[in-house]
This record gives sequence, C-alpha cells and structure tokens, in this order.
Amino acid sequence: MPTINVQLFEGRTLEQKRAFVKAVTQAACLTLECGADSVDIIIHEVKREDWATGGKLWSD
Repeated sequence: MPTINVQLFEGRTLEQKRAFVKAVTQAACLTLECGADSVDIIIHEVKREDWATGGKLWSD
C-alpha cells in the first residue's frame, strides 16, 4: 500500500490521466518494492481560481 494523492489543475484528458497513473504506479513499484495492485492514486482536480502561488491566484 502506498496511497498517492496528486493535485492538478483541471483540464487533463482521460488519456493523460491514464498515462500518468500508469507511470506513477510503475515508479512506486520499482522504488517501494510493492505490487501494482497495492498502489492507490487519487487525483484531485483544482480550478486555477482555487490555487495561488506567491500571493497570486493562477487564474489572474
């Protein structure tokens, strides 16, 4: 079991998400020596208006 939480700006395609979780799962299995069935990945999509860096919203 690792559970990996990822926060991304919304707008990625389903194909991009599939490729991402496949790559992250492979990396987790290699580095943590676990089976793919034990890797959970939760993607949280965030609107640019709900994320800020350096005091500025990404939507601005």
